Amino acid sequence: MSVLQQDVSMKVFEDYESEVRSYSRGFPTIFKSSKGYTLTDVEGRDYIDFFGGAGTLNYGHNNDIMQQKVIEYIQQDGIIHSLDMGTTTRESFLKAFNEIILKPRNLDYKIMFPGPTGTNTVESALKLARKVTGRENVISFTNGFHGMTYGALAVTGNATKRGGAGTSLPNATTMPFDDYMDGFDSAAYIEKLLEDESSGLDLPAAFILETVQGEGGINAASFEWVQKIEKIAKKFDIMLIVDDVQAGNGRTGTFFSFEPMGIEPDIVCMSKSIGGFGLPLAITLFKPEHDIWAPGEHNGTFRGNNLAFLTATEALEQYWKDDKFQDDVQEKGEYISDKLADIIVKYPQLKGELRGRGMMKGIAWQIDEDIASDICAAAFERGLVMETSGPADEVTKLLPPLIIDKEGLKKGIDIMDESIAQVIKDKNL
Repeated sequence: MSVLQQDVSMKVFEDYESEVRSYSRGFPTIFKSSKGYTLTDVEGRDYIDFFGGAGTLNYGHNNDIMQQKVIEYIQQDGIIHSLDMGTTTRESFLKAFNEIILKPRNLDYKIMFPGPTGTNTVESALKLARKVTGRENVISFTNGFHGMTYGALAVTGNATKRGGAGTSLPNATTMPFDDYMDGFDSAAYIEKLLEDESSGLDLPAAFILETVQGEGGINAASFEWVQKIEKIAKKFDIMLIVDDVQAGNGRTGTFFSFEPMGIEPDIVCMSKSIGGFGLPLAITLFKPEHDIWAPGEHNGTFRGNNLAFLTATEALEQYWKDDKFQDDVQEKGEYISDKLADIIVKYPQLKGELRGRGMMKGIAWQIDEDIASDICAAAFERGLVMETSGPADEVTKLLPPLIIDKEGLKKGIDIMDESIAQVIKDKNL
């Protein structure tokens, strides 16, 4: 498709849709179908998907079994909307999540359905932490991203996103994430501030963190740092919230991103791929002793998506009853690391830095802050969909569906390689 054809095809969006749209600008075509790790546009052109619905499509596009179950459920007049009334699909998901995910990991959490998106689960987590502790302040971390609603924005680092609130964002304090400054132990710094009654830091209700910061630049916290934060939380009776909206559901190589760290958060936020099929669903997990909600105290019209319960249960049944899928993700994560490391060596003038964990990886480019965006644009022209992340969009970010095969990964990374070479040539780097 020529640039002119793309401009014409995108005209309806430009004429009728708000300027707030973003992804349709970076991927200027009209998609009509998808399968596995491939997107197809109206011109019949295929694209390898390294975007994965921003981490929502871990199990790929239009999974055959999930798709068939949705069709059959609708044809049988299954319940679609039910708020938080009991339904067969809700019951099946609750049982499956407990039996397949929680019990094998020796985790004891109550499950809450706060609303259909990641920012909904974060809002519920913040409210619950404040309700349990009776405190208002929450400590978040530099480069963290937790959602676009008021409370979630308050604990988000990005200045542009925060500015969209149009008002002050109180009751949150930002602290340095792991390795924010070379050689600086931010955990020790936080502990010192909490110990010192003259530090000016109010004792918080909670810490909220991502073990791998997705939008913030694929920054992976060390296991030791997260363990220190948990230890501090216990010492000062502070609740630990892990936002696993993007890093969870197997993305980093285990179902929960924090599993290999040996910690047990008080609250866990999940959304995106928890629905299995790309359907909206979010859950908030918390220890039973924290379940002090009054009935309806946190509610929402769409806190029970029965189609998503159906596909979420199927995802658990298909992929998480044993370690086969998890092992496969870890193996592919190592493959991605090796290939990206080769690219970094191949183009030393760009000063690339490998980031991430599992199949949540990226390269941060230390030269020319527009280069990541240019690489993604060149990749799109060649049939690869990928996005940038980081405070200056300096990271090329890979979030392919976890079900992608080695052939698909190789094709996509080869396109990325070709795109980098083209950008270097265009910029005379």
